[in-house]
Amino acid sequence: MSIRGDTVTAHTLPDLARFTGEARAWLRGVAAPRTASAWGQGPDSVAVFENWTAEEEHVHTDRIRAYERSKFDAGWGALNWPTNYGGRELPLSYVLAFRRAEDEFDVPRRTEMFSVTQQLVAPTIEQWGTGEQKARYVRAMLRTDIIACQLFSETEAGSDLAAVRTRAIQNADGTWTIDGHKVWTSGARVADIGVAVCRTDPSAAKHAGLTVFLVPMDAPGVTIRPIRQMTGGSSFNEVYLDGVQVDDDHRLGPAGKGWPVALTVLAAERLDGANLGLANADHAVALARHLGRGLTDLERDRVADLVTRSYLQRVAAMRVAAAMLAGQDPGPEASIGKLLATDTMARTSEVARLLLGRDLTTDSGRWGTFAWTEHVLGAPGYRIAGGTDEIQHNIIAERVLGLPKEPR
Repeated sequence: MSIRGDTVTAHTLPDLARFTGEARAWLRGVAAPRTASAWGQGPDSVAVFENWTAEEEHVHTDRIRAYERSKFDAGWGALNWPTNYGGRELPLSYVLAFRRAEDEFDVPRRTEMFSVTQQLVAPTIEQWGTGEQKARYVRAMLRTDIIACQLFSETEAGSDLAAVRTRAIQNADGTWTIDGHKVWTSGARVADIGVAVCRTDPSAAKHAGLTVFLVPMDAPGVTIRPIRQMTGGSSFNEVYLDGVQVDDDHRLGPAGKGWPVALTVLAAERLDGANLGLANADHAVALARHLGRGLTDLERDRVADLVTRSYLQRVAAMRVAAAMLAGQDPGPEASIGKLLATDTMARTSEVARLLLGRDLTTDSGRWGTFAWTEHVLGAPGYRIAGGTDEIQHNIIAERVLGLPKEPR
């Protein structure tokens, strides 16, 4: 979700109902309504982390990119951005209205790379970038001509981003040499640019001495190695940076001041967490309706519990949106939403296991059965991805309950 706020006055705004009607009319021209998809037809994937080969990832990325470009070119892709970036300068409420309309249609489901590019990296460059960087990257990222990935996590740092060890040293001619190892990088195989947090002053305090760079993923010295998941796929990657040379115009923000730049990315990342897993929760409820048999009392109880929890998660997501519309930082609200999302994903797995029994573990070829293994195996990963559950609990403890920070 974009972190850009409301910037226009009410008298300049189109009528919201008419806007939504026009959005549906455009969507109707490019996709079929979701209700037209019969149960048992089409793809049955409920994967949390996609199980694609490199070739499949490129094919799916190109398909999503084609839709995103057509949406952008039709005026629906950057609604709350300034016109010089291809936007319409509409409030966030219009973005949310379009997304609700979009959910009614069978458009390509965006992978993580697109939210990272459009909702995390583009706003960060718009805030911290030079005029040349803004002109080069922002519009291109909003249109998905350029795809970005995050080069943040490292094996030694865990959830502590400020503990990164990847080094960037400035050379006499002003260029930089980057050496290090990043891990858990989604979409590295299809990304054009990697946003890398590097240590440029080892003598400075941990949160100081960091600098952010926009690293071309095809630069000499960049090596991408897929990480095999227990589902069999490789959504994540290790990225090795061995003597990678970048010009100073690839530096994002001031040298040694990379921590606030990284926080800008992380703040935007938190805002999408409240909606995670809801589509698969709905799919599990649909599975219960299409089992071809009656449900036991226990099954009915678990399905009803999942429905209730998914509605609660939607309320939390609405609170995040409301805070954003009010121009506030929805830190605790976003943390609560993320915790509810990981819980919903766990309950979704529980319902699928209960309803399918041994059909879940046998690849019989039957639609909508064995596919659930990818959700069951992938869902626990989101207790780490996007900010661990422990970090979310700390945010709530400190900012809602007023508890002191633990000494480090």
